[in-house]
Amino acid sequence: MPVYQYGTIAITWVFQEEPELKRHYVTVERGKPVLLRGPRASESEQLELIRYRARWIKQKLTEVNQPLKVEFVTGSRLLYRGKTWYCVVEPALELPQALISFNHSRFFIQSPGGHSLSRDALKSAKERFFRDKAREKLFPRVRYWQRQTGLEAKDTRLFNFQRRWASCSEDNVLEFHPRCMEFSPSVLDYVIVHELCHTVEKQHDRAFWKLVSQHYPDWERCHIEVQRSGLEV
Repeated sequence: MPVYQYGTIAITWVFQEEPELKRHYVTVERGKPVLLRGPRASESEQLELIRYRARWIKQKLTEVNQPLKVEFVTGSRLLYRGKTWYCVVEPALELPQALISFNHSRFFIQSPGGHSLSRDALKSAKERFFRDKAREKLFPRVRYWQRQTGLEAKDTRLFNFQRRWASCSEDNVLEFHPRCMEFSPSVLDYVIVHELCHTVEKQHDRAFWKLVSQHYPDWERCHIEVQRSGLEV
């Protein structure tokens, strides 16, 4: 298995050839080698791709391989709309599942487990919260940007992608991961405009990026933020 030494960390990776992809993607998971996938690449080309993303890879490896925390308690923080917010966990023994609410400055989490909740319970509660907020905030922004750009989607839906934030189907149905609500409003707007531009230009070619730039001049800064997340649009 190839290795690239970046400072004090040794980055090992496996390459997965996927000829249908137009570019290369990097995935970092807990306890696994880095996954590099995309069109055919020699070992030297793979090394350059890993070297280019080494700083980001090191950061992600540090994050995903931290010791697991069993419980989530008051004082923990959650990412929402581009910021991390203080959380208050309140006992709600009568509830069948945890509920999350947000009051513009902090999260309140009602927990059937008392003053804490497990990571699995938190994950389920976050999924429900982000789905509700996506319908409340993301869907109206799609309608707003359709009016602003004149680009029309057939429908807008939510979908839990494994490796993407959003997509536009061949028949122009837009799908967004509910966790898009973790992005700041400006980055979320970029993701929306990006997918709307795919209703006209399906490929990430020069014509596509020209259209994105026309409708969202600040797209490059936002695109970097999306890339740093480890998932793609």
